[in-house]
Amino acid sequence: MSSAPFSLFNSMTRSIEPFTPIDPANVRLYTCGPTVYNYQHIGNMRAFLFADTLGRAIRWKGWPTTHVINITDVGHLTSDADAGDDKMETAAARTGRSIWDIAAYYTDVFKRDVARLNIVPPARWSVATDHIAQMVAFAEKIAPVHCYELDGGLYFDVSTVPDYGRLAGVRPDERESRIDPVAGKRNPQDFAIWRRSLPGENRQMEWDSPWGRGAPGWHLECSVMSLEYLGPAPFDIHTGGIDHREIHHPNEIAQNQAFCGCADSGAHFWMHNNFLVERSGKMSKSSGQFTTLQTLVDAGVHPLAYRLMCLSAHYRSELEFNGEAVGAAVTRLKRTVMAVEKLRAAADAQADDLPAPQMDALLARFDAAIGDDLNTPVALTVLDEAVATKAKGKRAQLAAIARMDEVLGLNLLALTRADLRVAPASATITAEAIAQRLDERNAARAAKDFTRSDAIRDALAAQGVEVMDGDPLGWEWRPTL
Repeated sequence: MSSAPFSLFNSMTRSIEPFTPIDPANVRLYTCGPTVYNYQHIGNMRAFLFADTLGRAIRWKGWPTTHVINITDVGHLTSDADAGDDKMETAAARTGRSIWDIAAYYTDVFKRDVARLNIVPPARWSVATDHIAQMVAFAEKIAPVHCYELDGGLYFDVSTVPDYGRLAGVRPDERESRIDPVAGKRNPQDFAIWRRSLPGENRQMEWDSPWGRGAPGWHLECSVMSLEYLGPAPFDIHTGGIDHREIHHPNEIAQNQAFCGCADSGAHFWMHNNFLVERSGKMSKSSGQFTTLQTLVDAGVHPLAYRLMCLSAHYRSELEFNGEAVGAAVTRLKRTVMAVEKLRAAADAQADDLPAPQMDALLARFDAAIGDDLNTPVALTVLDEAVATKAKGKRAQLAAIARMDEVLGLNLLALTRADLRVAPASATITAEAIAQRLDERNAARAAKDFTRSDAIRDALAAQGVEVMDGDPLGWEWRPTL
């Protein structure tokens, strides 16, 4: 285990606290996963990059982890404030496809994006509809003391648990503005545990329960599945986007308290990443126009450049998404990959394993940055120093870079310059063909056949490729965005 202290920001206390595992042999981590009714936008993916960095940092400190991420394929309503229609049912009605097909398709796409971002898969992907029986049993246990029935189903009475909403850190009247009224609710913040299918309602997903045929509320699944796979509360850390801090996680905590008959929230640490924002506002699918990872790839951006962009800001800070930020991340990744490629070649050519003592101090600084509430911006500057250092022991230098990359997840010892040349979807030519045309152009320039050189450049431009003469990185081309 590395030696620097390890402290994390706990949303429950709004303070940075030393992290000590409940069981050092198994740090238990739960992350609120995607609702698979549509593609995940890049703001959604920031949450999973944060959780991945957290898990990597915990393992860097020497603690094994069990990480669970749920897949929501039922129960999440069109308003996160527990109102509206089920997002999955709405998507099925809109597309005319089976809700099960929709869930399977978007789950596969999400997992593909996880892999492209080099996110370590969790120990378990936990699917909501695989746990309906457990949800009914959970609800049956808490219902006599904590719930009541309305025409719409079974509702949780938040006044029956201590200090409801403490995680949100706002007054009850401020939370109420996000919650649509439901006739008969005892408290505005009360939420659905089970939604009864109403007469004439045509649902593709519904099950029998003591409260009628219907479907679980969104908040129920996380309490049930964290209990199922991480054992009795409390577990170590629960993560999610900052939007979950106001309603979803307080409701989950209320369920946990009701189930255990205690004041415990279910996790020692509640951690939330901030929004990825555009000038027009935070990322949202509501308009139907949103940026996905595939959008960036189609523009010629390697997925790991987006990972690097997220790491360049602290997870608790808002991160503005724009072309300039993406371009800076692409350039930084190119520069780093090219430098590491040269180090790899030098290390391969080095006959002896020479020491690189300056790496020890850099690793200690990196460790301190990661231990300071995952300060990845500082950790990246330490990585830059490690890459740029003139060390005699190239293998030792590469080993230190590899250690840092265990947390950063940029795949630096495998990634090549060629990998980063992503042809945009608008290009009518492949990356391999671009390289061949550039070789032809370089030969023409060497022969001082500038007419042919210019013709190749213009032909590439017409195919969505800008030739980068004079680029200080020697990159040669980039997509025309």
